[in-house]
Amino acid sequence: MKALQSLAAFLSRETPAFVTAAAVVAYFFPVAFRWVHGDFQTAILGVIMLAMGMTLTAADFKVIVSRPWEIAIGTVAQFAIMPLLAFGLVHFLHLPKGIAVGLILVGCCPGGVSSNIMSFLCKGDVAFSVGMTALSTLLAPIMTPFLMLHLAGELIEIDAAGMFKSVLLVTLFPVLLGFALNSILGKTAGYRDAVKLMPGAAVIGLACIVGGVTAAHGADFIKSGIWIFVAVFMHNSLGYVLGYACGVAARFARPKKRTISIEVGMQNAGLATVLAGKHFQALPEAAIASAVSCVWHSISGALMAGVFNFCDRLSEKFSKRMSGGAEIVQ
Repeated sequence: MKALQSLAAFLSRETPAFVTAAAVVAYFFPVAFRWVHGDFQTAILGVIMLAMGMTLTAADFKVIVSRPWEIAIGTVAQFAIMPLLAFGLVHFLHLPKGIAVGLILVGCCPGGVSSNIMSFLCKGDVAFSVGMTALSTLLAPIMTPFLMLHLAGELIEIDAAGMFKSVLLVTLFPVLLGFALNSILGKTAGYRDAVKLMPGAAVIGLACIVGGVTAAHGADFIKSGIWIFVAVFMHNSLGYVLGYACGVAARFARPKKRTISIEVGMQNAGLATVLAGKHFQALPEAAIASAVSCVWHSISGALMAGVFNFCDRLSEKFSKRMSGGAEIVQ
């Protein structure tokens, strides 16, 4: 069990590398991931969300009630900045329909499950991060179809009712089931040991989803890969910047500013990938854009955590030099 827990912790720390490796393997050896499609893909996302729910406690939901102002600002930023940013980039870059739908879909999804880890790594406010992720996930069955209907409805017919059922099935139910299991079994040693394996299982699941899309549509990526990456990169990067700016405007402390930046910028692109494969099968580029977002958001989240930590080291060095200079003057 300890060996498995160590492996899970390693996979959690190396999420970007592992997901990227899965995409590369799937591109050159697609047969390895061709089994990940349809109901299998949906089930894998369900396991990822179950893993998230198994880590939630009553205290995590109490954060939503005890810090309503902060959580409200974060949630509004989540469902306003990224969807509208995607909509603006679609028209600014004149993106093809498939890429446009995929980018908007990513923007309309809730916060990513890896954002809590990145918030921890950059010394952010982890409780705030978990609260934002939990609330945006709970609201996703309503907000994601609603936003898609209004922002992408001019590009393609949106089955809002069908999307509502899909999001409900693969996000809300597994999260609530995981939370219920944690509430009932959370004090047992065996369950606590199992929970420590969940981050690793979530990373493997995310890698499988990305690998499945790459195996199915890798050839299509060559046709429009540059545009897809440019769109995903701009969407994600501007999300971090505008999220941080929102924290500045709200006069949040530094840890909260970092957290809202990462929460806004990192989306649940795994959910977007599954929804694209289920509801927009006629537009394979939508699933590709979502899968590329899966990979890039994992990489960029780790990079952002590194940037924030680098800023801390610079600040510490500057403070030491200033204090040293003050001592010499005295």
